[in-house]
Amino acid sequence: MKKKHLRALSSIENWLQKQNVGNTEVKNAALLLRKALESVPDESKAISDHALPLPSEISAEPHTIALYSDGGCRGNPGPGAYAYVVQEHSGEVLVEGVEFEAHTTNNKMELSGPLRGLQDLKEVLIEAGKEPLLTKIKVITDSKYVVDGMKSWVQGWKSRGWKKADGKAPENLELWQGLDSIRTSFMEVEWMWVKGHGGHPQNEYCDRKANEVMDENIS
Repeated sequence: MKKKHLRALSSIENWLQKQNVGNTEVKNAALLLRKALESVPDESKAISDHALPLPSEISAEPHTIALYSDGGCRGNPGPGAYAYVVQEHSGEVLVEGVEFEAHTTNNKMELSGPLRGLQDLKEVLIEAGKEPLLTKIKVITDSKYVVDGMKSWVQGWKSRGWKKADGKAPENLELWQGLDSIRTSFMEVEWMWVKGHGGHPQNEYCDRKANEVMDENIS
């Protein structure tokens, strides 16, 4: 999470420079923010490393990375959230995140989790000097909607110019296109379904994180 905020600060600094708003006062304020962010210990990563077991889905695949995600919505449509956590074969957490949206749908949150997770993972790998195109990813989710879509539906939609068999555009088209695009950044992205609320540690972790941020934002 700390790296995510640092990247956001860098984006803001770059944007301000393009707008010719790079005076000394602004630069000093950005420097103070950067120092403050860098001084914060990465507690979320440390907690996850100890709280989560080794990713069982890649136990026989030491060079594959596991991305777990879950999303939900209260009301559908209504307020919702998604969470994701990414682990290496050793159990190390590479990146994790959680986001709240005031008005969304369950399917949007289920799609947004793996999309943001893959986007952030790509940045983390590049920052670490690793090539995403040499990396295999296994996305594990309790959403059959996401798994079925990425394993079969998307191919048919693309062949028809991103149209369903009835000629209409798929719901959540931008999210589906985002997932289809980001997966080409990696050597391979495999999609795997697990039963929700079935005691799966990483799935339960993501579910808990998403519900916690909803609790915090819904009065």
